[in-house]
Amino acid sequence: MSLTDDDDLSETPSSEDNKAATHSDTGRAGLILAGGRSERFPTIDKALAPLDGAPLLRCVADALSPAVDELIINCRQDQQAAFAKAVDDDPRFAIDPVADRGPLAGLRTALSATEATYAAILPCDMPFVPAGFIEYLFGQAQNKTGAVPCVGGQQRSLPAVVHVRAAAAACETAHNHRDGGLAAFISALDPIVVSERTVTAHVDAKAFTDIDTHEELAAIREVSHRAEQ
Repeated sequence: MSLTDDDDLSETPSSEDNKAATHSDTGRAGLILAGGRSERFPTIDKALAPLDGAPLLRCVADALSPAVDELIINCRQDQQAAFAKAVDDDPRFAIDPVADRGPLAGLRTALSATEATYAAILPCDMPFVPAGFIEYLFGQAQNKTGAVPCVGGQQRSLPAVVHVRAAAAACETAHNHRDGGLAAFISALDPIVVSERTVTAHVDAKAFTDIDTHEELAAIREVSHRAEQ
């Protein structure tokens, strides 16, 4: 959906559950969603699981940093200290006031922590999205509510670049419909969808791999190891 000067996007997360600190407008923010419990990683927080010598969280942060002016990590309070050590770029944190409310709640918290105009959103388990593609999505999202890719014939919820105020309003719409999933958020946001043909001209399909289990991470490590031989 396109934005015009007449669009009223003043609505922002306003409940007691969203009291993250605000920051001066930097133009572009990078938001990493990392507040999940990682139940399929029994011995380590998934965000801290190593890939090629670096935690997944750091891989995602390193990909986002060249494309944004500020980096914000959404997580639980008990994760903050370890995450701060894992990332080199001195990120800020948007702490979930109430843990375990799902990705939509985490996104609402992260959005309320920035006054940037646009924000790129990535989960902590999607380490292969290159900064160049994030830059491309920022370009596509200009004067729109956002931009997301089509991958494998499906519109993806993430990665996404969103107009922050439009995204905050879309979060409220999804929340009011009692749907805590990101698909409901994207439906309410109505971003442009970058065609699969265009996406594949910019990046390999591997870029959109999200690592859900320890076994998937092990398989990726094995492929990486073979490629180095």
